[in-house]
Amino acid sequence: MLLIKCPYCEEERSELEFHAAGEAHIARPENIADISDEAFADYFFLRDNPKGLIFERWRHMNGCGRFFNAVRDTVSDKIHLTYKAGEPKADVSAFLPNAVEKGASK
Repeated sequence: MLLIKCPYCEEERSELEFHAAGEAHIARPENIADISDEAFADYFFLRDNPKGLIFERWRHMNGCGRFFNAVRDTVSDKIHLTYKAGEPKADVSAFLPNAVEKGASK
């Protein structure tokens, strides 16, 4: 079982209290009505699925209910860092000096 630290509640809780909400830091079109159908399909449906570190959005469903971002390793399933939604993308080199960032490249 994973223990996930909610950056708002500031405590580690069981993964059963959380819900994954997809890739974080996705660049959204400024005026979605002006983009082509192909560009909309790419934006809405296509996501990275890397082997290694990825930036994800999570929600503390059975706690504060707030969304936050997490840096997770898709190989080990370990969550290395969580931070509040709206904060800039975390610098993974600060805590994993040999890591190669792969997720949220769009």
